[in-house]
Amino acid sequence: MDGFAQEGMAEVWTPVAMSREVRGKPLGLTLAGERIVLFRDGRGTLSALRDQCPHRGVKLSLGKVGADGCLECPFHGWRFSASGSCTHIPLNALPEEKRQRYAVTAFPVRERGGLIWLYTRPGGEAPDEPYVPESLEKPGVHVGFYAETWNAHWTRAMENMLDSPHLPFVHQRTIGRGLRRRMKPESTMEVEVEPTSTGFRTWSSMDGVPPQGSLDWLRPNGMRLNIPIPGRLMQLHMWCIPVDANHTRMLLAAARDFVRMQPLAALVDRYNTRILHEDRAIVESSHPVEAPPVSEERSVATDRATLAFRRWYHERKKQATRTAADEPAATPLAV
Repeated sequence: MDGFAQEGMAEVWTPVAMSREVRGKPLGLTLAGERIVLFRDGRGTLSALRDQCPHRGVKLSLGKVGADGCLECPFHGWRFSASGSCTHIPLNALPEEKRQRYAVTAFPVRERGGLIWLYTRPGGEAPDEPYVPESLEKPGVHVGFYAETWNAHWTRAMENMLDSPHLPFVHQRTIGRGLRRRMKPESTMEVEVEPTSTGFRTWSSMDGVPPQGSLDWLRPNGMRLNIPIPGRLMQLHMWCIPVDANHTRMLLAAARDFVRMQPLAALVDRYNTRILHEDRAIVESSHPVEAPPVSEERSVATDRATLAFRRWYHERKKQATRTAADEPAATPLAV
């Protein structure tokens, strides 16, 4: 079972980087413990391969892209095309059919909405296209991007993004200020969850006051905060991208159709990152690191949204375990 299956991320689309992060040089990254390299050819077309040369295991991301668009290993100069096929092995006169035994695994990849999306099926084809929020591609909308890495498992970060009851406590000086001001010792909160084609939508009301906005879980690891402003568009998108069992890359895309000019746009974007930073220490302190099964922590009615995500996650892991148990053992290659 590979890292994608272990993290409940097998055969899904997920953003892995911002488009601006991949320019002339290859970009190496880790996704669910799997090393990936992103690179562009001379026309700017994007490709994704496993970041490991089949020869001696060196990171291909330390290499360079040639004029022919092939990625060259920095160790012995082996070259690989966008599809992963081995196109050249210096100092060895090997026929093409033999070189193909030394191919590198490729991944389906797309570039949309200012983000790079990868489908987590090594060497396979994607059966569909990624769900890209409409606001990221809408004309006249400013999108502020930001990313940082947390010392946390992606499930803890994801649950935090779907959790409304923490707002008046963790964010009492920012987006939770209004709730904090209205909250009384006897206050109660109602949390609702409604399934959608992309995951679910959740909203909350305190003391019967209608909800101000809603949250969308964008399966598997995305969140969209819908902020109602009459006649305007404002949405905060967050993806919790698993790096490994102890680290998560938090990728923020804040979209709005107002305050688009600098320097005011930068000030609003900075406010959004401040909200993210308020969450970090709390999430990083969670123990156990990975969100455990529902029965292993004490939950209440206001945890409805996070519990819905947690049940989905652990069911995904069970399915992956069953699938791995049914797969035949790999046959060793003849020497």
